[in-house]
Amino acid sequence: MNRALSGNRREADDPATLGYEAARDELAEVVRRLEAGGLSLEDSLALWERGEQLAAACEQHLAGARERIESVIAAREQQPDTQPLTK
Repeated sequence: MNRALSGNRREADDPATLGYEAARDELAEVVRRLEAGGLSLEDSLALWERGEQLAAACEQHLAGARERIESVIAAREQQPDTQPLTK
C-alpha cells in the first residue's frame, strides 16, 4: 500500500461504508497532510484521490439527511391540525 495511505487504518476502508463523522474527520486529516507538504507526487495524488472519495461520501450522507428532513417536514405539513377548539 502507498506510504501516504498506510498511516491510518481507517483509510483502507471503503469511504461509502464510513459514517459521516468518520469520513469528515478522515477528510480533514487528508487535507492537513496535503497542506503540510513534503509528500512525493505519487503520495500526494493518492491522498487527493482518497480525499475526493471521502468528500463524495460526505456529500451522500448530507444529501440523505436533507431528504429525511424534507420528508418529515412534508409529512408534518400534510397532517391536519387536530388541536381541540376552546371557548
